[in-house]
This record gives sequence, structure tokens and C-alpha cells, in this order.
Amino acid sequence: MKILAHIYEAHKKEFLCKIDSGNKTVSASAKGTVLKGNQLVAGDKVLLEKNGDDYQIVDLVERTNEIFRMNIRERKKRITAANCDLVIIATSVSRPLYKQGVIDRFATRSFQWDLPATVVFNKMDEFEDDFDIDFEMRRFENLGIECFEVSAEYPETSSRFGRGSFKDLQKKLLGTQSIILGQSGVGKSKLVTALSDKKVRLASYEIGKGGKGVHTTSWSEMIDCGIFRIIDSPGIRSFSLDDISPEELINFFPDLLPITLTCQFNDCQHESTTKGCAFYRGDIDSRTADIIGSRL
Repeated sequence: MKILAHIYEAHKKEFLCKIDSGNKTVSASAKGTVLKGNQLVAGDKVLLEKNGDDYQIVDLVERTNEIFRMNIRERKKRITAANCDLVIIATSVSRPLYKQGVIDRFATRSFQWDLPATVVFNKMDEFEDDFDIDFEMRRFENLGIECFEVSAEYPETSSRFGRGSFKDLQKKLLGTQSIILGQSGVGKSKLVTALSDKKVRLASYEIGKGGKGVHTTSWSEMIDCGIFRIIDSPGIRSFSLDDISPEELINFFPDLLPITLTCQFNDCQHESTTKGCAFYRGDIDSRTADIIGSRL
């Protein structure tokens, strides 16, 4: 009899799975035919067979989506997670310092994966008006990305700018399987623990000098928070888009794509000195011109 399960951790030859019926966690190997041509990852739905006390993955259920980047040399996908409903982009309003470009790259990936995203501004209890957070939120809302202002350390912290609160974020995650992304040190682990009402305590990251996270894991893992699941990816310092060609990249900027199509030249570099560039003709709505300019 085949048993439906989800992969929570994927290692080379061993996979930590949770059986859907009964929530029993088991360690399983994988049949060679399943591994051939497939990368089994956190979030995958699989079919298990039991032989005595041993479990083996005998089939991979078709994925709804994949979290990936391309291996430039081999031109193959490097898949890190699967079957996600939402991309949670976690950032900090104190330390580490907020980096607009890094968060933009995460948003670009969510469009590449064709997944809705939300940006979570963490550490709001430490916010000191160091930057225009309202402008940053408007930049993402212009893309249809919902923003939340929270404190994983003090979940009861009130919203200061009228965006979603910690409780609102918990409601949004109900029944979902999401992936959380963010630079090291932004408080992803504390955020997951707080979102689970402290039912889950992660030891994936430690705080190092300067407030930067130190990786203690190198794989993605799925965490069962009871009423939702979160896939925690290893903390990263940058998230390059160098595996996406310039021609393809613009497709993942839905706010800029329609404007680029009206430029006078197909190979326009969208610089202020370029005659005929649609971004500098004064045609853009003045209410969003500053936002569009910040996205170039």
C-alpha cells in the first residue's frame, strides 16, 4: 500500500517525511528510479512504501511549482523547495540595514516563480525613522505585494503605518505552505517561532557579530506550525539574478514592462540621456513616478 507524505528535510540519500494521515514523522530512502532526473526537496509530496520498519519513496507527486535558480554552467534548475502557496520576504528595519536592491531581487524571483509574495518588515520595535519605510511599502504595494510591519520579539507591537499587523500575518498564512526568504540576521527564525505561537523553536541560525546571521544549516527545511507550514531556506547575504538573461529579466518587472514597450528603441538602456526613452518623456503618472524611478 502506498502512503502519501510530505518531505520536510531532503539530504543526499535520506529524507525526513511526515505522513499525511496521522502526522507520523519517518526517515525514508528513495527508489533509484525516483531520484533519476529528480531533485527531491522540502515541500515535495511523495508516495511511500513500508517494508518492515523501513520506508522508501517510490513516487513523486507532480509539483504545482518549484523554487529554483538556474545553474549557469549546466543550464539546469537547482531546485530548493516545491509546492509553495506564498513567498514571505523578511527584512529588517534596524540591523542588518534595509537593502532595497536585495528585497527587489527577492520580489523578482517571486514573479519568476509565478507566486504571490508578501514583504514582512521585522523588528518594528527598533524602528527609528532611519529611512522612509512608507515609501518602501508603497513600492511593493504598487506591484500588488502586501506588506506587514511586525516584531517577532514583541508580537503585540502596534502597526505604525497602517499596514498588516503580526496577527494579520498569522491569518494570511492559515492553511498555506509558504517559503520564507531573507538576508541573514533579519530574524527569520524568531519570526517562524513567533508565528507558531512558540510551538516551534528553531536553531537554524545564530546571531553573530554585527547582527549578521551565521548559517548552521545548508539545506531547506519545512516547519509544521500546526495551522500552516513554512519552508525555511538558508540565510543568504545576496541573491544574484545573474542566471536570468537581460532579455528575460524585464518579464519579471510587471510594473516596468508595459512602459519599456513604448520606448523608441528596442535596445533602450533606460538612461536619462537616452532620447525617446519612455521613462523620461513625462508620460508616467506623477503619483507613481518616484516609485517607477526607484525600480529602474
